[in-house]
Amino acid sequence: MTLRAIHWTGNTLELLDQTRLPHEEAWIRCNRAENVATAIVDMKVRGAPAIAISAAYAVALEAIQHRHLSVAAMREALMQTIERMCQTRPTAVNLFAAMRTMSDVVQSEVTDADDLLQRVVSTAERLAQEDVKTNRAIGRHGAELFLGPVQVLTHCNTGSLATVEYGTALGVIRALADQGRLTHVYVDETRPYLQGARLTAYELSHEGIPHTLITDSMAAHMMKQGKVDAVIVGADRIAANGDTANKIGTYGLAVLAKHHQIPFYVAAPLSTFDMKTLSGEQIPIEERRGEEVTELGGVRIAPVTTRAAHPAFDVTPHELITAIITEVGVIHRPTEHSVRETWMKAGDTV
Repeated sequence: MTLRAIHWTGNTLELLDQTRLPHEEAWIRCNRAENVATAIVDMKVRGAPAIAISAAYAVALEAIQHRHLSVAAMREALMQTIERMCQTRPTAVNLFAAMRTMSDVVQSEVTDADDLLQRVVSTAERLAQEDVKTNRAIGRHGAELFLGPVQVLTHCNTGSLATVEYGTALGVIRALADQGRLTHVYVDETRPYLQGARLTAYELSHEGIPHTLITDSMAAHMMKQGKVDAVIVGADRIAANGDTANKIGTYGLAVLAKHHQIPFYVAAPLSTFDMKTLSGEQIPIEERRGEEVTELGGVRIAPVTTRAAHPAFDVTPHELITAIITEVGVIHRPTEHSVRETWMKAGDTV
């Protein structure tokens, strides 16, 4: 049974605290948007789709809290909530897409506060349902790229813990496993936050999918040994030309895959595409605290006088990407032309 990290009760939002996995399954009960914002900033909930859906539910929570106000006052409070949620993480574009949708609903014509409340809640629930449907479609399209049993390498966490239920890159891996076409998964530990070691390995163990955890620096060796047939990763933002921002370390994998003539796939929903950003050079890269590098589990592992850099993401040029797997199909050899063509064909589904 697939794990879920987001649970909406109808009037509260429960988030699985991913900083405490794999040792403890602890849930954060959120009654206000600020609870959700804090969970996102502290990476207790993470993964571009999961952040977006959690933020949508945060707006729903505030709608419940302000349901006794006038429509005008309620609308003002919800727009402030949307602005607050947009400030939580700067790189993952799914968040901003979800907040645009919620903003449109908040500013729509309504009969009264109860009408606005119902619209906001139902929109958040619809976005969550669409995420599951989208991820399963990504899994199907991705699995079709492989003819026989494969060994894949993945980076960070892109499964049900990073989405509402199924996953993007890990959704492709799940689909391959379900069809009996997956031999093995090599899981990068993903320093410095160890999403691979703590989360992806946790999900694969839960579902009985054969896997081996490796340090990030072992990827080249595994490729040289012929143990990797394909690399499948997720994305936090994809520019109009196909350049892709993803968890730090992804770019290095793409370079290694190119050298070893291994296909490199990105799996992401269309909501991850930022068509206003022309190339990866324009994608903002979140800089997180250096302590997340100099400490491990709260224990200092570097000299106290040593400072550390922590760019949370890097950008893989589209030239290194074999294909981008979306819910509407596969973009082979992504370029500005092929990305825009897919975007235009998708039409109202975007």
